[in-house]
Amino acid sequence: MKLTNILGLALLVHSASAHYIWTTLITGSTRSTTAIRKPLNNTPVESATSNNLRCNLNPTAASETVSVASGSTIGFVLDNNIYHQGPAAIYLGKAPSTAASWDGSGANWFKIAEWGATFNPFKFSSENQNTLTTTIPANTPAGEYLARIEQVGLHVAGAPQWYISCAQIKITGGGSGNPAKVSIPGYVSANDPGLAVNIYYPIPTSYKVPGPAVWRG
Repeated sequence: MKLTNILGLALLVHSASAHYIWTTLITGSTRSTTAIRKPLNNTPVESATSNNLRCNLNPTAASETVSVASGSTIGFVLDNNIYHQGPAAIYLGKAPSTAASWDGSGANWFKIAEWGATFNPFKFSSENQNTLTTTIPANTPAGEYLARIEQVGLHVAGAPQWYISCAQIKITGGGSGNPAKVSIPGYVSANDPGLAVNIYYPIPTSYKVPGPAVWRG
């Protein structure tokens, strides 16, 4: 089969079963759909400079802010499996006042987990998953935060698609950690090699997840 046919088939498979929404927040041993600012639909964000990169386009308001102890599990569940190949990450954003009243603006965000690629064969570790979890670093300062998940579909070279949800949380316990923080948008650029890469040909032999380094306290 010709390479062009292989690439075309790959794109067709990915486009036919691609879109999804992060609908559920995991905190500790509990799950919540009411703490999520749920996107209005499963259409991805496609601009690296859009304010919609924070928490998606006009999501519905969350009806609660859930408490979770530092050092506990945090994560998100999809309404489907991840079909697009691409990286994923979880960020925390410290709210200036309450999580419910914050729009995600300002340099308040830091990354606490990421899922990149494995090799031989090349594959993104988040593919075909519907749940991604990590732990809140024990030294994270107490307070109200937006927890943000993103998975970036890279099935069209040079045209990344972000699948994003935010949830409202209140971290208890914690410490005095001071991670370097970024603004969203502004934390990545459209020409970042990890976003502009062609994942089909030539097959990548290395990969760096876009955005800041993971902070673990």
